Formats: sequence, C-alpha cells, structure tokens
Amino acid sequence: MPGYVTPPIARPVRLRPPHRPTAALCALLATAGTLTGAAPAPTTDSGHGVRSPSIPPLHFGQCPDSVPEPEDGSRVECGTVRVPLDSARPDGPRLRIAVSRVPATGTREQRRGVLLVNPGGPGGSGLPYAVTKREKLPEDVRRAYDVIGFDPRGTGRSAPADCGAMGGLFDAPGPDPLPRTPAGERAWSDAQRRMAEDCAEGLGPALPHLSTTETAHDMDAVRAALGERRISYLGVSYGTYLGAAYAAAFPRRIDRMVLDSVVGPWDWHDFDVRQARAMLRQRATLFDWLAARDGHYRLGGTPSRVRASYARVRAELKRNPVRGFGAAEFDRAVYDALGRTERWQRLGEGMRDHLREGSVSGLGPESPEDAFDSPASRTFQAANRAVKCADDPGPTPDGTVRDLRSLRARDPLPVLTGLEAATCAHWPHHPPHRTPLGSEGGAGVPPVLLVASEHDPVTPVDGARRMRALLPGSRLVTLHEDYSHGVFASRGNDCVDGTVSAYLTEGRRPARDVHCTGPGLP
Repeated sequence: MPGYVTPPIARPVRLRPPHRPTAALCALLATAGTLTGAAPAPTTDSGHGVRSPSIPPLHFGQCPDSVPEPEDGSRVECGTVRVPLDSARPDGPRLRIAVSRVPATGTREQRRGVLLVNPGGPGGSGLPYAVTKREKLPEDVRRAYDVIGFDPRGTGRSAPADCGAMGGLFDAPGPDPLPRTPAGERAWSDAQRRMAEDCAEGLGPALPHLSTTETAHDMDAVRAALGERRISYLGVSYGTYLGAAYAAAFPRRIDRMVLDSVVGPWDWHDFDVRQARAMLRQRATLFDWLAARDGHYRLGGTPSRVRASYARVRAELKRNPVRGFGAAEFDRAVYDALGRTERWQRLGEGMRDHLREGSVSGLGPESPEDAFDSPASRTFQAANRAVKCADDPGPTPDGTVRDLRSLRARDPLPVLTGLEAATCAHWPHHPPHRTPLGSEGGAGVPPVLLVASEHDPVTPVDGARRMRALLPGSRLVTLHEDYSHGVFASRGNDCVDGTVSAYLTEGRRPARDVHCTGPGLP
C-alpha cells in the first residue's frame, strides 16, 4: 500500500553522482546488488509495439539471508536480471533486478506457469515476498504456479535508492507534521522542498527512471528471462497500480491478473488526499470501538471522550517527547494502526499506558527492524517519493497547501502521514502525463479480478471501482463488513479465497461482481 509496507533490511546504494561521467554511473548501475545476473542482449519486439531488451535465461542460485526458507520444505532460489536504466535506451546504463522463485509443488501436468507477486509501496521489497505471501496462498495455487518475487528498481537489492536526510524526515523527534498557521505551512512546504532537493542530489541521473512504467518494463524482462510467453500476476496495494501499468504496456503478456486492495487511477497526490479522508472515517470508527471497551482501555466511555484522550496523548508527546518519540512519531503509529484492525488493541493500550505512566513502549515500533530510521525504511521512503514523483505531473506547492487546509477543515487533527506525494510539488523532473493504466495503453487487456475491502482506509474501495472501468470485462470481489487492508490470502475469508483461487487455477471468471461477508469489527 502506498507509504504503508515496511520492507526487510536492505543495504542502500546511492544512485548518484550528479557530477560524475556517464561511464561511472553505468558501472555503478551494472554492479548494483549482490547477486549474479546475465549480460544484456540485443533488442526484440515485445509483441505490442513496445520494444524491450531480450534477456538471456535467468540462472538461479542461493538467496540472501533476508529471504526466509519456506515452511513447507520447498526450496527458494534467487538470481538477477540486468535491465536498462531507461527502457527507451536499451544500450545505455543498466541495473540489476533481484528475483526470487519458489517452484510449483504440483506435477508437470498441474503446473500452469509463473505467478509474479508484489507487496505494495511504492518502495516495498518483493524478494522475500515470494516466500511469505506463498505461505498464505491456497494449496491449489501453490501446486499450479512458480511464485516469483522481485525487488522493484530502487528497493531491496535492486539498486536501492538513497535520498540522504530527506529534508529531516528521519529526525527524532520529528517536527509536528500538522501546521496550523501560515508560518507553519511555509515550514511544512520548505521541508517538502528540501526533501525533493535531497532526492535530486542522491539519485542524480537515475531520478526520472525510478518509475512505475520502467518497473513494468523490468517485469517484462523478468518474464523473458524466465522463458515464459505470458505471466500471471498478483499485486497488492501499490502492486495493483503496477499491475495496471503492466497491462497498459504489455496486455498480450498477461495470462491471469489479480489486483488486491486497489489504488485508484488518480494522480498520486490526489490519491493521497483521498486516503487521508478515509483515514479520518476509520479513526472515527476506532474511537467508537475504543469507547465501547472503556473497561479495558480507560480512554473514555463515549467517542468524544476517547477523542479527547487521543488529543491529550498527542499534545503531551508534542510538548514532551519521550526518547525521541513525539507528535510526528505518534501520527505514524496511528496511520499504521488504522490500516489493520488487529493493530487497534496495541494502539489503544499504548495510549492508555502513556496517559497512566508516560510510557511509549506500546506506541513505538515492535522491533528495531521496524524503526522508522532503519536502513530498510530509509530505502522505502526514498523509493516511495521517487516513484510517485516520476509517475505523474505532480501537484503545485499552492495546491498542496490548499489540500492540507481542506483536510484540517474536515477535522482539526487530520492524519497527514500518507501525503507523500506532496514532495512532488518541488520535484525537478516530471513526466508530461500520468502513467497509462489498463485500457489507457490501448486495446487487448484481458479481464482482471479486482479485490477490495469495503472499509479499507489505505486504498478506499472507490479506487477499485474506478480502476475496473479501465479493465474491460473485469470483476470486483468486495469483502463487506471488513475494515482492513489486504484481502486475498490475508483475511482468511473462504468466499474471497475460493473465488480468486478458482480464477487463478481454473480460469473461472465470475459471471458478475462477487460480494462476500467479512468478519466485522474485532
């Protein structure tokens, strides 16, 4: 999901330097990553008017320690594919895309092909996801498909992005992210500008090429390196946007495609603002839920009293941060918790314990790997901004301030953590148009299965309905009475899992949209 997935630890590599010659950049990109990859080959036609480099077969070997072993005893193997930094210049600088594979467990007759998976972001590492997501897939899907994970460019072991200090984003405690005065708004905009400047310096000539469109070309290079004429695909959150971009560029290369928790087809900043509004609705539901359980949480027996306790926690942390944990860090914890109902208990208990004891142990990260300033998080945040700002023309500085004021008018305490594309108002390089998605790339996109949770605040369900219009003949599976992000092989719902599994393994596309009953609130 946008700004939501926390990838595993990665070793950042600076995609720079703005003052070095192209040959040095080429050498850096050609050696980025730690795995062995194949050499580039001449250009061939993709089959839909888009040209991409022809890639020799992908050779698999041992995986890095960040990739876990499958629990069922299956093997996982890793390799790399070399791709152009700029798909329009196949003879230019190259980088390595790290790929993982867990082979299908079925017989030769049962195997259907490969299922590429992506966990979201932008910025999420997908190399271990081939293992972790596969563990949750229905058995018939594991029998039918080799599950393929990959680190998109700029993430994990695929030339990870580094934007340095990112305008002070990793300062602890960070400045209050909610400006309330004209001076505060100017300081907020200035921080966004400094973040853009840090990324321009850190990423150098690679800056405009860390985009969803280029990653879609990398996916097709992975397909070619695997020797597959077509691929099936499962994308979650931002992975749905990436899947729709692949469908626009390479519609004839798709076998079956599942887009779960769908990012709507808007410019990124517009999407972020819609998400922020949905977060306010979800937080109101959380306040109701906590009030109904006041015997345990002691935050107030009515939603208004819970809200007052919430505001008090935030105000106290802003005034007196605890071990580097202040208002900005609290807002991030709230943002993360709102996306999954199983995190509500920890958030409620964390607020209770802070009011009682001044503790933040229940509000901060559960492990050092989850820390906001960890190497993996720094890579994630850099790649997130780079991709979003390379995907569409971006907002204007005045427009971001107007949207901030609009959110503040809805609620004086909005959650602004997800407004990552506000940085794009100050980005030095913008494409002239938004990334084509689905049928925007032309005819020939096969029917796709979309999946959505009715009350998901991270990717609101309206985005799935809008995206479906760009994917003719597609069907939408909605999990009603559900409030969490990520549905298929995640929520344990037999209706959803059975419908998606039948589509992936047997090609059974529902005759109409499917409505499944979810678990309700915990």
